[in-house]
Amino acid sequence: MTERYSSINDLPGTLPIFPLAGAMLLPRGVLPLNIFEPRYVSMVDAALRSGDRLIGMIQPQTVGPADAGTSPAIHDVGCAGRITGFNETDDGRILMTLTGICRFKVSQELDAMTAFRQVKADYAPFANDLEAGSGELDVSRTALLDVVRRYLDANNLQADWDAIEQSSNEALVNSLSMISPFGPQEKQAMLEADSLEQRNQILIALAEMALAQTQTDDDTTLQ
Repeated sequence: MTERYSSINDLPGTLPIFPLAGAMLLPRGVLPLNIFEPRYVSMVDAALRSGDRLIGMIQPQTVGPADAGTSPAIHDVGCAGRITGFNETDDGRILMTLTGICRFKVSQELDAMTAFRQVKADYAPFANDLEAGSGELDVSRTALLDVVRRYLDANNLQADWDAIEQSSNEALVNSLSMISPFGPQEKQAMLEADSLEQRNQILIALAEMALAQTQTDDDTTLQ
């Protein structure tokens, strides 16, 4: 599906955006969403009618409700995703799946007449996102798997290790980044990483800090 976008010229200059704290989409990642607010149902309808089916996932700069009558400020970088599956429920919600295509930088927010927000998107800084597997050879896979094992053990969690072992470096780093339990600012840092290995190193560092905190909490409990 993502192969239809061979260059950034295949991507629209204007994107509807879905500001959502803690939700991160990365190229070729898959993000399930439950759309229920009327303005975002309208956004999905418009994206489907347009034919390109693209929506920009982006995080607000602050977590929590905005002041009355204002829209929350957004980060400069988000990721365009294509609607690759959707289903409308009896109560009017839309259950959909977004597949990440390419990150973008917001060059301008438009004074749109729509209920949902729209931006001019600059994909040029992230043109390599369209190349599947870009930077995979530089990824410290062993270090990542080691910290994942220790993190899962410390939190009594299980994983499908057969699936993990068969995953490409890109799929492994990006999927773990997307489903990680870290906060909006940490996820934004991973989103904006210059390379796959930089994202990997941020993910490892965050997991190591979480493990250290778990150990500190355990030691405090035992005292």
